[in-house]
Amino acid sequence: MTKFTRKRDAAFPLYEVDLFSASDDDLMEISRSMGLSLSLEEMLDVRKYFAGKKRLPTDVEMQSIAQAWSEHCCYKSSKVFLREHIFTIEHPDVLAKGDAGVMAFDDEYAYALRVESHNHPSAIEPYGGAATGIGGIVRDVLAMGAQPIALVDPLFFGPLDVQEVPDGVNLPKYLVSGVVAGIRDYGNRIGIPTVAGGMFFDPSYTGNCLVNVGCVGFLRRDKLVHNAVKGVGDVLVLVGGRTGRDGIHGVTFASVELDASSGEESRGAVQLGNPIMKEPLIHACLEVNEQGLVSGIKDLGGGGLSCVVGEIALAGGYGAEVDLDLVPLKEEGLAPWEIWISESQERMMLAVPESNVDAVFEIFDLWDVPATVIGRVIPQKKVKLRYEGVEIYDLDLDFLTTGPEYCRPCAASNGRAREELVLPRLPEDLNAAIISTLADPNIASKEDIILQYDHEVRASTVIRPLQGKIWSRGPGDGVVIKPLLDSNRGLAIAVGVNPWFTFQDPYNGGKSAVDEVCRNLAAVGGRPHALTDCMNFGNPEKPERLYEFREAVRGIGEVTRAMNMAVPSGNVSFYNETEHGATLPTPTCMGVGIVEDIRKCVTTDLKREGNLIYLIGETKDEMGASILYRRYGGRGGKVPEV
Repeated sequence: MTKFTRKRDAAFPLYEVDLFSASDDDLMEISRSMGLSLSLEEMLDVRKYFAGKKRLPTDVEMQSIAQAWSEHCCYKSSKVFLREHIFTIEHPDVLAKGDAGVMAFDDEYAYALRVESHNHPSAIEPYGGAATGIGGIVRDVLAMGAQPIALVDPLFFGPLDVQEVPDGVNLPKYLVSGVVAGIRDYGNRIGIPTVAGGMFFDPSYTGNCLVNVGCVGFLRRDKLVHNAVKGVGDVLVLVGGRTGRDGIHGVTFASVELDASSGEESRGAVQLGNPIMKEPLIHACLEVNEQGLVSGIKDLGGGGLSCVVGEIALAGGYGAEVDLDLVPLKEEGLAPWEIWISESQERMMLAVPESNVDAVFEIFDLWDVPATVIGRVIPQKKVKLRYEGVEIYDLDLDFLTTGPEYCRPCAASNGRAREELVLPRLPEDLNAAIISTLADPNIASKEDIILQYDHEVRASTVIRPLQGKIWSRGPGDGVVIKPLLDSNRGLAIAVGVNPWFTFQDPYNGGKSAVDEVCRNLAAVGGRPHALTDCMNFGNPEKPERLYEFREAVRGIGEVTRAMNMAVPSGNVSFYNETEHGATLPTPTCMGVGIVEDIRKCVTTDLKREGNLIYLIGETKDEMGASILYRRYGGRGGKVPEV
């Protein structure tokens, strides 16, 4: 705490923060010392709000505002571009946009999809960061009432042969091993197949690896549930794991650049996953929804209770009051603000009509999953918080959840210029060049990793990630899932991204990511239907980084419109940058396609000697940013236009 905090008269740790007598420098010191990551402009807005209330904020309120206003939660730097290029895309098959997007599969069924990042936690603690990334994306899909049926994992690391790294940075080989193990152990243990993904290597990811994870779920359309309360008769039921000190300041940690001290100072921001709790939690949530016992469901992700309570209440047009001391804890001694913002894993929030609480408890008890009423819905659009009978928090939701929105400056190539054309120096033996290129880590087989994932659990994977004869299998372009036992209609799933293209030409790099997804889906017999994107970029406060983001978003929006695809969900991850530079701009896209008849699906392997091979499309002078160029000293050049 600082000289501007003073303890309130309470039997537990509770402090008031004196914003009124603080200078601008003092406000920034308060932000730094409390780990808020709020700017001066934002601190001034907070002070203005509490001046209107004629009182000082508590430390619980300040921490809550910091979570809600973080880049990770409120998209304050990206929203202006998303609104222009993505949010305006309309599609008749979009059924819901919430923690995940939901699309019509047929007249009776629907599917949910979402992709997001867990980059900073994985750079600090790769096993836990990747595992909880899987846990979080599964909860997003579950919150729509969908059974998770497939996972994807696009991953980005520094070169594996790197032996020396800056202080505070983990070796890429260590990161790869930990991340793959985390995804493997979590996904396999909850019984969800990991069916697609990719692994990309470039020096820019050495200091800041990217771990993107996606999930597809399936549900009956009449069981679609929204992330909102229904009315004043609802109570808030916290279900799943207990709350602890893991994940404190997770979203504010994700909203700043990594530095040499991040590994030690921010290790507590990395959550601890528990797939053994998650598996019965999935069953219990689906069962109470199947029986019509809940009004709404929401995932406890970034910001923990401090975000989910306000969001689920305001989405229904209401507010909430919570008794914080009712929250089940992992350990004694947590301060109220720690309980409120903790991002401990395997937790969901249910909005339940009071008359249904006993039935909900009975189901969760059957699955041996804790369930606790911690609050109730109120008509006023605010959140009130009590701890041991003392009111410690009273915030208007319009102020808390709106958050700032910036129209920051963009500038092309201001900091790192696009690469100028340098032609590659190819050897005379082009066969050797081909073999060498195929051996590049960005092309070479990842079979040893793919086989660690159970991609056939649930017995619905029709087209698998490795295709061909068993002793000569190669990677496929996409996979196909058969979600219904009595129907041959299926879902195709594929991933697309090319960071080198996007670095060289952000607009065409964004377009090419969608184009790759569509071609991968078509290659297995899927009609492109929906897209979800994970936009991994550097510091948006630097004009050249935001320019890369804006142009990639523009490209993605243009192609999805042209392909008549929906974009019902997505994620933005900024600040993928260290003092040594930013990662390549990385617009990861996951696409889902409709397969009318899985019996007509095709795989990539050649089937019979003598069959003709056709190259479809026009080949142009567009070798820029290719692996061949880079492997033989080439740089720059024109990237493929879509």
